[in-house]
Parts: sequence; structure tokens; C-alpha cells
Amino acid sequence: MTICPCCGFKFEGNLSDGCEACGARSVGEALPRPEHELPSYARSLLLAVTGSLMGLVFLSQTIVALLRRPPVSLSFLSWIAAAETAAWRLKWIAIPATIVVLWGTRKLYRSMLQTPTRFCALGYARGGLIASTLVPVLIAVLIGVTVPERLRRRQLGIEAGINAGIYRVDRALLEYAARFNTLPSENYLQDLKLLPDPDGSLAAALRDLGPGVYKTSGPDVAVLPKQKQRTLRGAVIRSASVDVAPDDPPLVGLSFTNYELKLPGVDKILGTEDDLIVRDGLITRAAEAVPRTVVTTAATTSRKP
Repeated sequence: MTICPCCGFKFEGNLSDGCEACGARSVGEALPRPEHELPSYARSLLLAVTGSLMGLVFLSQTIVALLRRPPVSLSFLSWIAAAETAAWRLKWIAIPATIVVLWGTRKLYRSMLQTPTRFCALGYARGGLIASTLVPVLIAVLIGVTVPERLRRRQLGIEAGINAGIYRVDRALLEYAARFNTLPSENYLQDLKLLPDPDGSLAAALRDLGPGVYKTSGPDVAVLPKQKQRTLRGAVIRSASVDVAPDDPPLVGLSFTNYELKLPGVDKILGTEDDLIVRDGLITRAAEAVPRTVVTTAATTSRKP
């Protein structure tokens, strides 16, 4: 198989007879290879530059993250935190870049090892290959270290969102009690619609939390009983026109109205261990909740000796 150097046509035969496509002929024998050839440094330079560039990109992102964390500190923990931030910023760039760079650099380095006499600066090439490998590994380690903490913060964010909706519903229940002198009935979802909701936060909270199990305890209306008029001792000999304070204080009764609202947890399924129980604004989990004793009425009477 002969390839014409002029047009690239492949044919069977000798080039001295002419190319079958363009008719070009060889004018002499090919020049012999020189006795001494200088080794090439292009591949070593490419590997060294690639590794250095990846390291410099990661270092620059780390410095930027460090400067954006006021107050600026050069402590070891500050550098670690900045490196973790840089690793998360570079994750989508580092993954495809790592695949391409490692595939290309390993192929070049293997070709250099096959004929080491043709190439120089093998140490720089090796260092560039190691840097190209260590930078993605370092990014992966920094991301892996921060995954548990980020998952914990994500869970805290989800719980904070749920608690915000619960507190909004609790405020609505207090507003309903203040307006109608009683807590809503078991059909609290319909009763709470009677309240004004200009910003739509109450409707959004009820929609996100979903239906729950609602019940109240104690009297419907917390009203202080009327004061009883008591007969004063010695009223027969006292003047009716003189106001005298009674010896005994009036009988006072205290009454409390409570509610309990059971809501589904993160799984949105009611009746599981992660259910949330709201008792008068206090949020607890179903697995941690304990029965609560509710005092409905308390009365005190005192007399002077």
C-alpha cells in the first residue's frame, strides 16, 4: 500500500511509476534519518502546564472564597473552610475536566515511557500527571467531608420551613380565639378561612402542612366568673353612705382552654413516628411526646383571720 504525498491517494504499486490519481512521481530516495536527534520536550511541557493550571485554578478559587468570608483570617481552619467552598464551586467543572485531562495525560505519558530517549523532562511530565490526579482527588475529599454537615443543614432548613407553617397556624388559632372567644371546632380548616389572610401565608401554611388531627380540651370560653356580693360584718351599725372595703376578697376562678394538633412530618404521612404534635404552640415529635395533664379550672378562696 502506497500513499501519495501530494494528494493522499492510496494505491498498490511504486511511487516511482507515478500516482494513479494525480500522476506525481518520486524524484529520489527518501532522506535517511539523522544520526543524532534532539529529544522533544513538547509532551512534557503539555503535561506540566496541565497539572499546574489545575492546581492554580483550585488555589485561586480557594483564595477568593477566603477573602469573601469576613473577617479575613489566615488560620488553618479558615483555609480548610475556603477550600471546601472552592471544591463545591468547582464540582461541575472538575468532573468533566478530570475525565478529559486524565485520559489525555495518561495516554501521553505512556507514549513517552515507551520511547524515553525521544523525550526529555520526564520528571516534569510525571509531576504534571500527579498534579492532574491529586487536584480532583482533593476536591472529592473536601466535598465528601462536608456532605454530612450539608445534609444536616438541609434537614434543619426543611424543619424550619415546617415549623414556620406551624407557627403561622398557631397564630391563626390565637387570632380566631381572640375574635370569636373560642377555639375552632374539629373542622378547623374551614373555621380558619373566616380569618383575614391578605398575604396568603395562612392558606399556604395549611396547604403545605396538610390535614391533621385537631382537638381541644377545657371549656370553650375562658371567662372569669362574676364577683359575688358578700355581706359585710357589722353592716347593721355602719352607715350605708360610707364605702368600706370588704373583709374577704371575691371568689376568683381561672379557666384555661387548650388545643392539640397532630400533623404529618416530612414524609407527609399521618400516623408515623415523625409526626408533629402541636400543643398550644409547643412543637414535639410523636415519638417524644408525653401525655399532658390539662388544668381546666382553679379557684382560690382566702379569709382574713
